[in-house]
Amino acid sequence: MTRAAQKSKSSLRSASKSRLAPKPAAHRGTKPDARLADADKFLLPTYKRPPILLTHGRGAYVYDSTGKKYLDFLGGIAVNALGHAHPRIVKTIRREAPRAVHFSNLYHNPYQGPLARKLAEWSGLDRVFFSNSGTEAIEGALKLARLYGRTPDEPAATPAKKHRVLAMENSFHGRTFGAVSVTWTEKYRMPFAPLLPGIEFVRFNDVADLESKFDDTVCAVLLETIQGEGGIHATTPKFWDRARALATKHGALLIADEIQCGLGRTGRYFAYQAFQSKPDIAVIAKPLAAGLPLGAILTSGAVAARISPGLHGTTFGGGPLICATALEALTIIEDEKLLDNVRARGAEIRQGIAALVKKFSFIREVRGEGLMIGVELSIEGGAFVAEAMNRGLLMNCTHDYTLRLLPSFIITKAQVRDFLRAFESVLASNSVSKSTPVSPEKENSPRLAHSAGR
Repeated sequence: MTRAAQKSKSSLRSASKSRLAPKPAAHRGTKPDARLADADKFLLPTYKRPPILLTHGRGAYVYDSTGKKYLDFLGGIAVNALGHAHPRIVKTIRREAPRAVHFSNLYHNPYQGPLARKLAEWSGLDRVFFSNSGTEAIEGALKLARLYGRTPDEPAATPAKKHRVLAMENSFHGRTFGAVSVTWTEKYRMPFAPLLPGIEFVRFNDVADLESKFDDTVCAVLLETIQGEGGIHATTPKFWDRARALATKHGALLIADEIQCGLGRTGRYFAYQAFQSKPDIAVIAKPLAAGLPLGAILTSGAVAARISPGLHGTTFGGGPLICATALEALTIIEDEKLLDNVRARGAEIRQGIAALVKKFSFIREVRGEGLMIGVELSIEGGAFVAEAMNRGLLMNCTHDYTLRLLPSFIITKAQVRDFLRAFESVLASNSVSKSTPVSPEKENSPRLAHSAGR
């Protein structure tokens, strides 16, 4: 073989090797991103974040500053129900931003009333109060419960006889003072003790424990219709029905936290619509305004009759721009019949993961409804979340052992197939060997949640 031929063959071999070899990440060897350095230096260290910078999204995908694309199965922790940059949401924000962003709640705006009407129609409840977030809606609901429990002969300056709140073990309701007081996980509560008095925890779905702790001093029983941060555990019909009956008997309120599971996430407008009875108060937030911050308290007319001007309020809750966006988001869910898609795609995901149980013995259980799905493992899940991100898939792990999936309502059949392929490859990765099995102590005890808060 001539020297020229040898050189040509060598060049072809090198070119082939180059095509097959993995390309280095775009950020390798480049200068560190100053924006990440600013975040590390100036933000409070309340989150443990990977060193990537998400810059934009479209539909079911998000992109980082290097151009890498991710299939988003976390959805901003159940916030981005319509995915990213939905054309009708973008159009609404562009239309309303030049008109008015804020007036204050001392005046009416064009969108609060119509949005409240829509929420009343969806929920079967009567009145609405808009807040900035889910945790603030929880705070307002607790205030309403205490107010409702106070009898006319009790002076306002004295502690009410009916003041106790029964919350659930394994619960998560937010980060503000009252919300963290009714949150079960000790690492979230105990650093801030002493907390709100009058809180007692009930074993979730344990009717006997609920009955033993319920008396005439209880003003409310608070529960997540489906526990999100707690690992995707649903309230049973038996427990719901007993909580409803006891609340009615003792003149207390049943409060449903639907911040994560409400507004279509389960394939129903509200998760509690699986039951025969309604709560007195439902609390919502996450997907309400398609990514803009908005929460709400929905309540019955009887509860609303106890409130009067000055007893509660908010500066930013329910501004014109954000209410217009929320009204459009709910209308999109109706127009595009997205609840049908939520049910169909959710069933495909659960069926696909159930088929993986034979391949991966560490999958203990697949739970959930609609597009709120938990995959409980017998080994810690954090390594799988990191591996998924490396492979262009976003999800998270809650309670150490439950992989949580919260894709957008617009997810397609093809994207579900892409997810299942990627998910299987993640489970089959070498991350398994680095994961820790469930310890005997944790097997039957509440697990610590990894939560971004509300």
